[in-house]
Amino acid sequence: MEILVNSLSELESCIPRVLEALAGRRKIALYGDMGAGKTTFVKAFCKYLGVKGTTASPTFSLVNQYNYGEKNGNTALFYHLDLYRLKNLQEALDIGIEDLLYDQWYCVIEWPQVVEVLLPQDAAKIQIEITGETSRHILIL
Repeated sequence: MEILVNSLSELESCIPRVLEALAGRRKIALYGDMGAGKTTFVKAFCKYLGVKGTTASPTFSLVNQYNYGEKNGNTALFYHLDLYRLKNLQEALDIGIEDLLYDQWYCVIEWPQVVEVLLPQDAAKIQIEITGETSRHILIL
């Protein structure tokens, strides 16, 4: 699926279409150049799900965990990973990434290249491309 947005502020309105394209998949590798809007996309995703409080890039902590309420009333988890600073696969294993990749919760990974070999086969890949000063092309595989 492809989605075009004219501004990053439109990202939240496209999340229902993203969820449709995900077809139940909860592990998401998020690709894009620096400044493409990956973190903004994750914030919009969290807001749509109903995450309370501030969401921020986990650049230095590597992993942020958020809670939100599912439709059935249960509390669910959302993991946001930013692996930009990781140098190799072993560093990812050291933070316990495999536990996050093979559980039932959403796990969105910015800069996933270092862990691609660990991703579940059905992990979604989302590419955000800069097409203009504020416009973006989102490709969901």
